[in-house]
Amino acid sequence: MALAPQFAGHRLGAAAAPHTFEFYLDYLCPFSAKIYKKFRQEIWPYIEETYPNKVQVIFRQQVQAWHAFSTLAHEAALAVEKIDPTKFYAFSDVLFQHQEEFFDVAVENKTRKELLGELAKLAESVGISGEKFTNLLLNKEGNVGNSVTPDLKLCVKLGRQTGIHVSPTVLLDGLQENSISSGWELDQWKDYLKSKL
Repeated sequence: MALAPQFAGHRLGAAAAPHTFEFYLDYLCPFSAKIYKKFRQEIWPYIEETYPNKVQVIFRQQVQAWHAFSTLAHEAALAVEKIDPTKFYAFSDVLFQHQEEFFDVAVENKTRKELLGELAKLAESVGISGEKFTNLLLNKEGNVGNSVTPDLKLCVKLGRQTGIHVSPTVLLDGLQENSISSGWELDQWKDYLKSKL
């Protein structure tokens, strides 16, 4: 499944791999964090070793509107990717690691500007210029959003037209895999992968 050039950082693995996992994830969903961390730390290294060049993984951003901070969190990842696509996953790692700091109760008394400053520090921790990052996320005149709003609209549109409603949702080769759980351990993933690849 091809990615638009502006989303190059969303992929792990070779674009020509015969199998594609798509993970629809929200940065503020605890279950998204659980499956993401497990996949990054254990499953992806196992896939690379056991099934070299057979699988690619695409992180699909799934903004869940019931999380008040979700939009800005996803915009932050898009800003990082726009500055340096190779930092998308490193920033996602950090954002999921600090997820609870951005839960609704934690942010309800903070301004957007304060939250943007906290996100800029996370971006700087992976080698992104805080100034460039912040400039991409400053709202423009009128009600048109910021420099990554068009990219975020594409992410939201893809989820809607694909019929994705919640996160995490996992697709293999374009089909939803409802059997996959965010609570799976490595052995469960090994059995699943053996039956599918």
